[in-house]
Amino acid sequence: MTTDLNKFDTLLVANRGEIACRVMRTARAMGLRTVAVYSDADANVRHVREADEAVRLGPAAARDSYLKVEAVIEAAKRTGAGAIHPGYGFLSENGPFVDALEKAGITFVGPPASAIAAMGDKSAAKARMHDAGVPLVPGYHGDDQDDALLKAEADKIGYPVLLKASAGGGGKGMRVVESSDGFQAALDGCRRESQAAFGDQRMLIEKYLTQPRHVEVQVFCDSHGNGVYLFERDCSVQRRHQKVLEEAPAPGMTAELRREMGEAAVRAAREIGYVGAGTVEFLLDADGSFYFMEMNTRLQVEHPVTEMITGQDLVEWQLRVAMGERLPLAQDELTITGHSFEARLYAEDPEQDFLPATGTLTRFALDLEGAGLLSFEKGRDKVRLDSGVESGDVVSMHYDPMLAKLIVHGADRDQALATLNRALAALDVQGVVTNRAFLQRLATHPAFKGCELDTRFIEKHEESLFAPREITTEAHAAAALIGLKQLSRECESDSPWDRHDGFRLNAPHTIRLALCATGHDLTRAQAPDAEDVVIVEGTRETVTAPWHLTIGDTTLTARLQHLAGDAVAVTLDGHRRRLQARLGDNGVVVMADPSGETRLFWRRIDAIDHGQHEAESTLTAPMHGTVVALLVEPGKKVEKGMPLMVMEAMKMEHTMAAPADGHVESFHFAAGDTVGQGDVLLEFAAEE
Repeated sequence: MTTDLNKFDTLLVANRGEIACRVMRTARAMGLRTVAVYSDADANVRHVREADEAVRLGPAAARDSYLKVEAVIEAAKRTGAGAIHPGYGFLSENGPFVDALEKAGITFVGPPASAIAAMGDKSAAKARMHDAGVPLVPGYHGDDQDDALLKAEADKIGYPVLLKASAGGGGKGMRVVESSDGFQAALDGCRRESQAAFGDQRMLIEKYLTQPRHVEVQVFCDSHGNGVYLFERDCSVQRRHQKVLEEAPAPGMTAELRREMGEAAVRAAREIGYVGAGTVEFLLDADGSFYFMEMNTRLQVEHPVTEMITGQDLVEWQLRVAMGERLPLAQDELTITGHSFEARLYAEDPEQDFLPATGTLTRFALDLEGAGLLSFEKGRDKVRLDSGVESGDVVSMHYDPMLAKLIVHGADRDQALATLNRALAALDVQGVVTNRAFLQRLATHPAFKGCELDTRFIEKHEESLFAPREITTEAHAAAALIGLKQLSRECESDSPWDRHDGFRLNAPHTIRLALCATGHDLTRAQAPDAEDVVIVEGTRETVTAPWHLTIGDTTLTARLQHLAGDAVAVTLDGHRRRLQARLGDNGVVVMADPSGETRLFWRRIDAIDHGQHEAESTLTAPMHGTVVALLVEPGKKVEKGMPLMVMEAMKMEHTMAAPADGHVESFHFAAGDTVGQGDVLLEFAAEE
């Protein structure tokens, strides 16, 4: 294949974060200059720092910056960019944007506007797929959007049903409705989200399959009539209809089923005159039947797993097709090698219903050396981190909470999964709450390891995924030893009378620590004899002698040795074990067993406040966001769990519920107001 870069030598990436960095990496490798665009909130983030040029678009809100078509086109003209890559989200599936680029003489790295329009209206897309012979899930995709009609159609289809924004994607404007009674409230919520995200309130309804898998096919077409599929990905593990873990190839696929789904996906692409990278998403039922869901007319977040198993750079394919070249390979030249996983790292708190989190990343690093993974980097990449952030970056409330993607490759599924778990342990993120530990629980869950997959995996296994974990003796010992060492370092004076590390004249060196795994700050926590607090007493005769740790009723001789990176060796009664442990925010993070991390907060016993805390009579904002609606009148009696108000953050709605039976005395904010994390939202009076 000949290379022809004459059509454009400068590429503007109309996106931010991880995908902007990813696209620029390939563009630079192809000899292209790169241009970034940014909002005021992103003035000094990674994708701006890495670009050859960067142009400001506007204020922080996406509608005033990344979604401003005129500003993006002006930035391209100003920098001489002959092409624009949209990434995913924002303007990636915006037909008028593509039309505007064509008028401006700028190449769009993606499909024609007609193809985007054909698949952007999901109701119309269903009709076209029916004509193309692509299987469909039973549902309603009509233009009549009357509330009563939609409810009647849902009743006719039979519950549960799935409400989806006709112009939507990414889980926004989507609800599962379990019964007729809850239909109207779900419809109202979907329409609000859809209007906010896409400026469109139209809905479609589908039968909600009870045990489906989400299997999607990567397709690629060029402008010369060629089309191929680069096999499939399983994206069944989701929360709020957004993917969390993806893998390729899909487990349990037969060669015949892979061919049938792949050919159906290419038929769908040909039906709409597609050009470029696209993904056709299917629901795969337990009996092997598959149904068309939608087509994403852009590069997918999870495209790296396809790159891993095929050895192809899909962004390079996109750029070459945009330059008018033919597809690099034909269907019979594409092969699958090994297995790959992608884990999405989100700034969110799984323990708080996946609420998005904000803050400053005090540390963001992948310690492959400490995890013993450096040897995996030879030849085909075995561990890859696609990230849009670095240490010191601020995670804003204005955009999607995804920080990075961790991608691994192995000879088979078991090997790839083992590598994923090690790599997750090697990822050190501090300053912002993330789902990293939750990803490890998913990756090591027996059902996931056993390929028992469906789109409600997290809900089905919620009890075990969120169950309190038994903390190992090694974890307690490692945390205690690191805490003891840290206390010794805190002494700045050579005088024994100024020391605070347990020194006693003519007596053993003894320190008593309280270790807590609940996440509470132990200076404000419960008394040290509470159930979730473990008391550790460390004693040693000299500075070089081993510690004698008393944990509960057990006393152990213990030593700690620091190895490469974050790796340490803990020796307990002569049994040496390698693990990863590091100082984190207010505590120690220990990777002491295959099931993931243990985060232990430690304090000296004499630093703990034994005071009791009074019950809160207020409800505070769990994250930065905007008030969408107030759902009750002040003074009106409410029951525990009843919705009180709705907030929106990072393009998703979150409902604040009554903490007990009682009534709201007053709201401190109105619909449309912006609130900060921790702001008091309302005064609540519980029933006596």
